[in-house]
Amino acid sequence: MPLSTMVTNAYDLLLCIIGLYSCHRLLIIWRFYHHRHRTPQPQRYFSDVDLPTITVQLPIFNEINVVKRLLTAVAQLNYPQDKLEVQVLDDSTDETRLVCQQMVAQLQTQNPNIHHIHRQQRQGFKAGALAHGLDQAQGELVAIFDADFVPVPDTLLKMVHHFSDPSVGMVQARWGHLNRGYSALTELQALMLDGHFVAEQTSRSRTGCFFNFNGTAGIWRAAAIVDAGGWQHSTVTEDLDLSYRAQMCGWRCIYMPEIQVPAELPMEMNSFKSQQFRWAKGSSQVAKLLLPSILRADFPLHIKWEAFFHLTNNFNYLLMLLLLFLALPYQLYVTPYSWQYALFFHVPISLITSLSLISFYLIAQRQPEDKWISWQLVRNLMLMMGVGIGLSINQSLAVCDGLIGTNNDFVRTPKHGIVTTTERWIDRKYRAAKNWVPYLELTMVVYLMVTIAIAFLNHHYLSLPFLVLFLTGYGYTFSLSMFQSR
Repeated sequence: MPLSTMVTNAYDLLLCIIGLYSCHRLLIIWRFYHHRHRTPQPQRYFSDVDLPTITVQLPIFNEINVVKRLLTAVAQLNYPQDKLEVQVLDDSTDETRLVCQQMVAQLQTQNPNIHHIHRQQRQGFKAGALAHGLDQAQGELVAIFDADFVPVPDTLLKMVHHFSDPSVGMVQARWGHLNRGYSALTELQALMLDGHFVAEQTSRSRTGCFFNFNGTAGIWRAAAIVDAGGWQHSTVTEDLDLSYRAQMCGWRCIYMPEIQVPAELPMEMNSFKSQQFRWAKGSSQVAKLLLPSILRADFPLHIKWEAFFHLTNNFNYLLMLLLLFLALPYQLYVTPYSWQYALFFHVPISLITSLSLISFYLIAQRQPEDKWISWQLVRNLMLMMGVGIGLSINQSLAVCDGLIGTNNDFVRTPKHGIVTTTERWIDRKYRAAKNWVPYLELTMVVYLMVTIAIAFLNHHYLSLPFLVLFLTGYGYTFSLSMFQSR
């Protein structure tokens, strides 16, 4: 088989597989609109007398910038004090530990049932801290809030009534954003998270498919955690792992997008990439661990189908990276093919992929009263698509690490406790670790520039808009990674 045919066939195959994931994204959008009014209702509402006891767990590791804000918010939770326990699960190795001790001592004058629990060894990382706390917890239910979250006072009361149904094992709230308008980077992250929390989570939960606990801003029934095998640190996404195991055991999970718990978004590109790396690696680990059992089990076909696309979704980054590697030889060997071939095959698939992404994230931003789409939103959506492509090296390495790697160290995302644009995160303690990924991104920038030049010389003008988008994404990701690290 000629080399040109091999390159073209491989390129077309990758494009078709990516197109299949795009069609699944369109299915999520359709399900979202079809089921968006099916708001879950509690089986009954608890009276003040029979409200269940809740243990609030706050996993903390070196969070000097945000820990006071978290503890202040938790102290204001509107729930009967005799039925509320708070565990500050503090694994800190810096001055955060002393701040936690002082804050807990102060808050104990209001609620004596708040405990500072410190481990000398951080075994199991966050999963280990949660399991350690669960062994001592008094509550029938367990609420979890990460250090960068700020729950509003009525959060628990809005969620707890769903546990009147004994089959409910977990209730998840939507994440909000404390610092969305801080920079273009935080705007892009908010867009990405909104797409997940509005479209994906709503679509999956209201069609009876498995969906994931997001690690925070949710409440678990303690019995469901134990029944599913407890918190395990065999993956770096212990939340995704536990939520799938619980649903495989028959526990119902409920998602409530109308309840928002605001949190801080990472402010530097390297922190954002580190967070995305952990999530992609963890989902790949869970796919490796659980997907074979799910596909073999006696679940309805639509549940298996959705679980497959959910747990392998990050494989898209690896497919995209392989497609980019083939872009230059494709531009060299595609010359004998007619423009009609590109127009009626490549362009439709590329447009479906692009439009499905835009629609997916757009529905999370549009409000019923909106009549027009702002130029700023269009700009952010296009930049977000480029950054998604620019993350493909980082995420591909994460997928491969999840599938074949053995290191399960939990890399914390630095938080700075900053909300307004008048504050500077660069002056705060904690920075993301540097690595060599930006240099690979620079290599890809050069590679794409050469590819664009070849496409232009060969008059492959239909490829240019997509190649320029790829170049923009990699250029932005690389430049911000290098600039902020300095």
